[in-house]
Amino acid sequence: MSVNSVIAYEQDLDKLCAYFEEKGIDPLKASLDDLQAFVYDSFQHTKVRTQSRIISGIHSFYRFLLYHQLIEQDPSELLEMPKKEFHLPDVLSIEEIDAMIKQIDMSSKEGHRNRAIVEMLYGSGLRVSELVQLTLSHIYRTEGYMVIDGKGSKQRLVPISPEADKWFGFWLEDRAHLDVKPEFADIAFLNHYGRQLTRAMIFTIIKRLAAAAGIHKTVSPHTLRHSFATHLLHNGADLRIIQQLLGHEDITTTELYTHIDIQDLRQAVLRYHPANRAEGNGLQR
Repeated sequence: MSVNSVIAYEQDLDKLCAYFEEKGIDPLKASLDDLQAFVYDSFQHTKVRTQSRIISGIHSFYRFLLYHQLIEQDPSELLEMPKKEFHLPDVLSIEEIDAMIKQIDMSSKEGHRNRAIVEMLYGSGLRVSELVQLTLSHIYRTEGYMVIDGKGSKQRLVPISPEADKWFGFWLEDRAHLDVKPEFADIAFLNHYGRQLTRAMIFTIIKRLAAAAGIHKTVSPHTLRHSFATHLLHNGADLRIIQQLLGHEDITTTELYTHIDIQDLRQAVLRYHPANRAEGNGLQR
């Protein structure tokens, strides 16, 4: 698993142990009712995806205890997973992405860097964690591709677009003037202190650009990744190719973008078909 996934599962188990300690419950003697009570108390205003992760962690924890014969029966066996939400992520149009790019202050010290960041997130569909971990030694500009360390330490090859490469080249010129700390010498994107950019900083950059562009959608670095995949699909790219580019292990994850495409088709029918237009607009069946 990725480092972030491991940290999340550890935090979930910390919460479970803290809950049991507060209630005076021995984790080795916990019942299904105890686990359900924890779930009920913990899931107030919690997303279904987070709920599923917490329950998955509980199942794994008690299977571990059972395997090592620390308990005789798994109390989590009948602990049900929540029903999955079907949520279509926000996707930006090409015009909205262009509007965000226009908000980048190219006269600032971070201008070339921020432009390269947007171009790589949108042009290559990188996760924010993949972007902050990207190394210079994994970028092959002459060949036009990058080696990306994805989830679960799985590597994949991702093309780097000419536009992204151009702005990354400008950023490298700026980067050469930074006092780069030795431990971050191979990290592609740095702050003005010569240290690795954080996920939080990337989020801040993208949100500020979206706000300045007057975009009212919920925009994050992942929105650019969604937009990358959706625009590829709209223009005829094969779903298997998109799966490989995004680093999805399961094709069903990539199939989400077909639903976005279908949703767009539905909106087009509702907007443009005479049967769905308000009376008096001059259109006839």
